[in-house]
Amino acid sequence: MHAQVPRNFRLLDELEKGEKGLGDPNVSYGLERGDDNTLSNWMGMIQGPPGGSHEGRLYSVSIHCGPNYPQEAPRVRFVCRINMNCVNQNNGNVDPHAFRIIGNWNPTYSMETILVELRKEMNSAANKRLPQPPEGSNY
Repeated sequence: MHAQVPRNFRLLDELEKGEKGLGDPNVSYGLERGDDNTLSNWMGMIQGPPGGSHEGRLYSVSIHCGPNYPQEAPRVRFVCRINMNCVNQNNGNVDPHAFRIIGNWNPTYSMETILVELRKEMNSAANKRLPQPPEGSNY
């Protein structure tokens, strides 16, 4: 059994990593508002992978880390419209039943894990060629 890192320590660590641009260069993330002392509301960006209908697009993602993060998965929602099988087309919410990283959440996962895996999902056979909404359209 390993020690549980307090929520704020974990989120401050993720904030530092996000602000310094460490990790995968195709995703980025940080606090939605700099004065969010609860470290709850985050914005992520995903660069669409090459070779499919997502190529050349940037996707904004809202991430809400509740009081039990990282023991419980955050809520994730696309801000800009995207056609993917794991995204609710009415509101942009990522469906935990259709996206295994959230559905089978592990406390070792991070916001970067979510963004990287969403990018991989864009390139999956089920999503790679789906027609996309016009750029700049939001939920």
